[in-house]
Amino acid sequence: MATETDIDTEGAISSDEEHAHSHENMSPEEEHAHMIDNFKKAGKLTAKVREDGKRLIVPGESLFDVAESVEKFMAEAGIRMGFPANISLNNAAAHFTPEIGCETLLGEKDVVKLDIGGQVEGCVGDTACTIDLSDEWGKMAECTQAALADAIALAKPGVATSELGTAIEERIKAAGFKPIENLCGHKIEPYALHAGIDIPNVRTPPSYVLQEGDIFAIEPFATNGSGRVHDGTQVEIFSLVSGARVRMRQSRQLLSHIATQYFTLPFAERWLVPNFKSRLLLSSALKELLNAGALRPYPVLLDTPGSIVAQTEHTILIEHDSALVLTQP
Repeated sequence: MATETDIDTEGAISSDEEHAHSHENMSPEEEHAHMIDNFKKAGKLTAKVREDGKRLIVPGESLFDVAESVEKFMAEAGIRMGFPANISLNNAAAHFTPEIGCETLLGEKDVVKLDIGGQVEGCVGDTACTIDLSDEWGKMAECTQAALADAIALAKPGVATSELGTAIEERIKAAGFKPIENLCGHKIEPYALHAGIDIPNVRTPPSYVLQEGDIFAIEPFATNGSGRVHDGTQVEIFSLVSGARVRMRQSRQLLSHIATQYFTLPFAERWLVPNFKSRLLLSSALKELLNAGALRPYPVLLDTPGSIVAQTEHTILIEHDSALVLTQP
């Protein structure tokens, strides 16, 4: 999601400054190997949390409690959240995380996308699954799993990302559904969840060619709706994209807190509440930072009302002649 990593926050210590000291005696080869080890650790532990989290997705369970529990599982596993737990229902494809006080309960007809990421020194393992509480949309969920498997089987050095998109589209359409054309997988780099290169879910012109050592999240989305998502009105997830000179003292405090705690990785507004006594002042500070261009908002992404969206996602490492799935237990 965040792609910028050089941020001036008026004295705040950035995450890459903190880690630079621990890496300063490493050769480039050692530093790269250390980064890959971090991605592997993050992926393996996040996969375990995903499996534990799936068991919480049952009718009557609170979305707020599920999100808080998943994030607690991540802490208990010994790693930090790379972004807030996304629990998107039915026609919501992505970016829903519950707000403080959310009273929504899972229903017997809900189709739930659980999308989570844990990070080690900014290296994020990004993974998602679909849980169909209705028992009516299993075929849709299964076709995203198959599309993901097809793409992973193709992924190796020299293969264009457009080839993966073609395979994903063909598998989803063969099952009778539409891929979501304006949602993509993405390259991941330390502290850059979306590092500027996409893996499409549809056929596209030839584009980026995979290279050994690349880290990518591949995430097919299938729907019976329009095949395109649009921004909803609810926004609970943000990320830091630049420094800013702001008027309110609370805004300066919030900017420093975000920079030191999350750097450029996405965070939820509810994560900030324990550190700020006044919800009103927190809301005002967030608004000022948004207006100043310091934060990027992530609205909930929706297909057409009444439609259903399914998703499956893994993070992979491009090796010498194949791809290694990092987000499996």
